[in-house]
Amino acid sequence: MSEAAVEELSVLSSIYCGEGECQLIQQSAQDGLVVQIKSTVGGERRLDVSLLFHLHPSYPSRPPDISVSSTRLSRTQCHSIRQKLLHQAAALPPEPMVHQLVEWLQCVEVKEECRGGEEEVKVTEQEEKWTAVLSLDHIRSRNRYIGLLERWSQQLQLTGRVLLGRSILVILQGARANIKEFCRLLKTVKVDVDSSGKKCKERMMKVLIETPASSSSGHGLQGFIVRSYQSSSELTAAFQEINLTELYQQILPSISD
Repeated sequence: MSEAAVEELSVLSSIYCGEGECQLIQQSAQDGLVVQIKSTVGGERRLDVSLLFHLHPSYPSRPPDISVSSTRLSRTQCHSIRQKLLHQAAALPPEPMVHQLVEWLQCVEVKEECRGGEEEVKVTEQEEKWTAVLSLDHIRSRNRYIGLLERWSQQLQLTGRVLLGRSILVILQGARANIKEFCRLLKTVKVDVDSSGKKCKERMMKVLIETPASSSSGHGLQGFIVRSYQSSSELTAAFQEINLTELYQQILPSISD
């Protein structure tokens, strides 16, 4: 199997890190990889779907085979989604593409039409705002690292905070697909340097939480701001300031280890 497929699986496992969200179903040198990803379709309706990607040994030169199943959709709808995914995969350049396909699917709206009971699947631009908190292992080349985070947030229309202290946390708000793309960039672009000074990727990044943004949090985050904190009370205050105290309580066990 290709190194690209193995490396992509590592990236996917970091991005889709919820329980049962990404699973390796099969792996062999002869047949390649079969990866299952649980995602959603239907825009704001967020209908659960299960996706099977068969990455052949020649992947990504050869696009993946894809299967779609869902307890929320009819067989016809699943078939329609599969055909559109295959068409989308065929149109992409021969590069690792599973994340792009899952990201694209999350923006697809499923509608039922009355004419003859036909179902229609189409892309919608309406996207719900999500909040995510990421944990970074270290930042050695601060100017380069922070500069890339700021650039990506602007390109992906994300707002957020970088909190530097005992734990390095990145808070993001925006479209869920854009947050996933931000995470993909973190895992695949050389953003920092290692102890010997060589450029390296952020392989230790963890997604601590990813959830729809609460309407009680007001207008959400503004801009992309970097702050340092010295104590747990200052970190608590940083989350209180942006009306994310409840979310902070949820991630506290993960950063207290």
